Amino acid sequence: MNILGISGSLRAQSFNTHLLRAVQARVPEGVTFTIAEIGALPLYNQDLEANFPEPATKLKESIQAADGIIIATPEYGRSVPGVLKNAIDWTSRPYGMSAWTGKPVYVLGATDGAVGTAVAQKEVRSDITTAGGIVLGQPEFYLAKFKEKFSEAGTLTDENTGSHIDNALAAFIAFVEKFK
Repeated sequence: MNILGISGSLRAQSFNTHLLRAVQARVPEGVTFTIAEIGALPLYNQDLEANFPEPATKLKESIQAADGIIIATPEYGRSVPGVLKNAIDWTSRPYGMSAWTGKPVYVLGATDGAVGTAVAQKEVRSDITTAGGIVLGQPEFYLAKFKEKFSEAGTLTDENTGSHIDNALAAFIAFVEKFK
């Protein structure tokens, strides 16, 4: 099984990229987990669809090749980050050729605040559903107080969070199996 991770943050020490790396470190045997890059995508512009930009083509092909996708989103101003929305826009275009169609998707998020990216996750789930993806609704995964659960280097230090990752990953793998 091939799972693709997408972080909605470009920050070098992104909590959400670190969370994806923690997921990646815990995948069971027989599962590959790759984290996609979205930082090179140009801003979406329908005029560019005739000559689809290479970073958008590469990301779209990665999504199409994956059996499932895990998206880790921060929450900026109670909303989805622009870079993540941009990636979803590019990979759902041109109309009728969305890479997300029929793809199992799991949305999670990390923050050092107390809310755990709930609002952004709701918006990402809506965007992915609109693009044709099939979002796993349960178990939900909202990681708050990131700095209490990961080291400064971004390594998971909290075993309760590790167990939560394991349970969420097992549920997502079972969900993806239904679509293979």
